[in-house]
Amino acid sequence: MILMKISIVIATYNRITELAELLESIHKQTVAPYEIIIVNDAGETILPLVELYKEMPIKAIELEENVKHVHARNIGVNYVTGDVIMLCDDDDFLTENHLKRIQNELKTADFVYSDAEIVSFETKGNIRYPLARRTFAYHYDLQAMREFSTYIPSGSAYKKELHDQIGLFDPEVHNYWDWDFFLRAAKVCRVKRIPIASVIYAFTENGNNQSADLTNKRKHYLDKLCEKHQLGDLPTKNFFVLLE
Repeated sequence: MILMKISIVIATYNRITELAELLESIHKQTVAPYEIIIVNDAGETILPLVELYKEMPIKAIELEENVKHVHARNIGVNYVTGDVIMLCDDDDFLTENHLKRIQNELKTADFVYSDAEIVSFETKGNIRYPLARRTFAYHYDLQAMREFSTYIPSGSAYKKELHDQIGLFDPEVHNYWDWDFFLRAAKVCRVKRIPIASVIYAFTENGNNQSADLTNKRKHYLDKLCEKHQLGDLPTKNFFVLLE
């Protein structure tokens, strides 16, 4: 059986140190990716970092205008030449057998995702120190996904042709692009959860990541998601409720 070529798509913005840690974790994988596409969303140049990994198949796309993370991912997807797309945030970390497991599970599925370890970090200088960690592991239940999103896109992978069926990521739902994408994907493809927390997902309730932003703007995007998928009226704090 010919193994599918995995293209990793990463959107980044001014997280050079974190991106370096992600690339190092990819470099140490027991199965190498076919290509790594990094879209720099008009932040500090990543080219010096890319130069440190000349042996890796990295395509660096430096945007001149900040288009925000959803558009940046869509741009990355358009550069993919492999069979499978794997998504990563620029501050993720993959354990060494992650790609191997993904590749194996895709033999009997179209869309696979793993559990994750959610870690809160404190940064001192250029070093991140873990403060707390929680395992994010839930059975795949599509009906329950209409109330709580138990899908973290970090390290998830799917066959490239999925975009031909359902289109690209929707910037109109912004913070909830991943939840929206999963709900659309689950309607047309075989989904499989890998019950191993092989992704380290950086998260802080009071930090600057998407999940920690509970402003009125976030509620606006959640309302758009709910209307699009007829989910009813959901609270913006549902992710925190789920974690507890």
